[in-house]
Amino acid sequence: LVVSLALMAADAPAKLVFPAKTGDVTYEHKKHADREKGDCKVCHDKIWPQKKAPLNFKAAMHKTAEAKKESCASAGCHHEGGKAFASKGNCQKCHQKKK
Repeated sequence: LVVSLALMAADAPAKLVFPAKTGDVTYEHKKHADREKGDCKVCHDKIWPQKKAPLNFKAAMHKTAEAKKESCASAGCHHEGGKAFASKGNCQKCHQKKK
């Protein structure tokens, strides 16, 4: 099982870029996978489908998805008291405007 998870993680892209009006989000997939010790099931497919379709977070959808634990706030991560910084009030940590 550990070997198969490591092989799946090795095939995954190191970074994913999600275009957004508020600034593109560069998702550091490798860093997140390393943090979870290669356990892809923490996020896939329950929280994030393994596909290249756009996320389509329209106005207020980001907050709605987080409230439903369907996005970055899922799995106990980016919300108040989660494993990582809360997304609320920290938009620029992920959304970067092109220079």
